[in-house]
Amino acid sequence: MSDTKTYPLRLPKSLKDEVAKVAKRDGTSVNQFITIAVAEKISALETERFFAERAKRSDLKAFREIFFRPGGEPPRSGDEFV
Repeated sequence: MSDTKTYPLRLPKSLKDEVAKVAKRDGTSVNQFITIAVAEKISALETERFFAERAKRSDLKAFREIFFRPGGEPPRSGDEFV
């Protein structure tokens, strides 16, 4: 992180104490622990957004036709989803 900004964060004492305990057990500073937690949350939200956008382009009818073929037929040319 070459460019950082300071952000005054207010946490309830009980939560701050718990973060401090977990960060120590994790071998990180409170600041680093919170930074990682925020990054993980952003990653989860962006992943959810990615799949929601991808789902809008899906063709459920084509999926069902391919997925529920009788007899375990192998994929055919053109079965790819893009």
